[in-house]
Amino acid sequence: MNPRPTVALAMGPDTAALALPPALRERLSGSVELWDGVISDFVAVEPRLADLEVLLTSWQCPVVDEAFLDAAPKLQAIVHAAGSVKHLPPQVWERGIRVSSAAAANARPVAQYTVSAILLAGKGVFGLSHAYAQGEFAHPADIGNHAQVAGVIGASLVGRLVLPRLAAEGFRLLLHDPTLTPRQAAEICPQADVELVELDELLRRSDVVSVHAPALPETRHLLDERRLGLLRDGAVLVNTARGQLIDTEALVEHCVPGRISAVLDVTDPEPLPAGHPLFSLPNVLVTPHLAGALGNEISCLGAFAVAEIERIAAGRPLVGQVDFAELSHLA
Repeated sequence: MNPRPTVALAMGPDTAALALPPALRERLSGSVELWDGVISDFVAVEPRLADLEVLLTSWQCPVVDEAFLDAAPKLQAIVHAAGSVKHLPPQVWERGIRVSSAAAANARPVAQYTVSAILLAGKGVFGLSHAYAQGEFAHPADIGNHAQVAGVIGASLVGRLVLPRLAAEGFRLLLHDPTLTPRQAAEICPQADVELVELDELLRRSDVVSVHAPALPETRHLLDERRLGLLRDGAVLVNTARGQLIDTEALVEHCVPGRISAVLDVTDPEPLPAGHPLFSLPNVLVTPHLAGALGNEISCLGAFAVAEIERIAAGRPLVGQVDFAELSHLA
């Protein structure tokens, strides 16, 4: 690859403005040959693709397919200034093209949202604010976050950020992740005891459960009617991962009577249809998939991607490289 690799941006123009503000774009131009503009259609720039070495993508990127790959024989890397790269075809890896994702940068705001939601839910904020609006003023004795048991499902990038944050708030921690050993679980959060347990045990023992598992065929409705029934009365369920991990209709049956509460940033289907019962329950908060990077946070994804391209130009390893063998187990 050239000392100053040729780089093109392929994403929505609004995304490009947020991900690469002028100072960051100028920094990128200092180490690469950056094409002017943003690509919205690979066919329109096909003659130029023959010299392309690095593709910087994000949301609203044109489809990367075999036709594009054939037209870009010098392509060495695709750097995605966003999270999942499951939209890329296997041929990318088969051709030896390196793939990097800014999922680690996107995990930080998700973890911030998650822990904030857990703390607010522990104080009974969502139900009590609704009651307050109805003229009720009460401070129940059964609220608070002191020494509560938090169960984290999945030691994903987000899960690994959530655990130490909850430990710092004094939560006792349970973790379910079938890919880990107890020693590996302990290494995630050395400042606190993390107990690795089976999923059913986690659900029975937790005051709050936070979902961070990947969406796979085998994890669809991971929390079904039976498992939701294992949650203790008054428990809180937080989902900032994928909606299909929870059986929505089963969740309704447990939330309508107020037996458990939920904070849902993702749902199945997404969005929920207008008038869905979960929208009107005082013990449920549904937000429009906003936990990940939004607004000014998107520049953090761009900064991660720019740093990766600087590593490419310097011949250094990528921090966010995604191996194809790991792809099926990622969010």
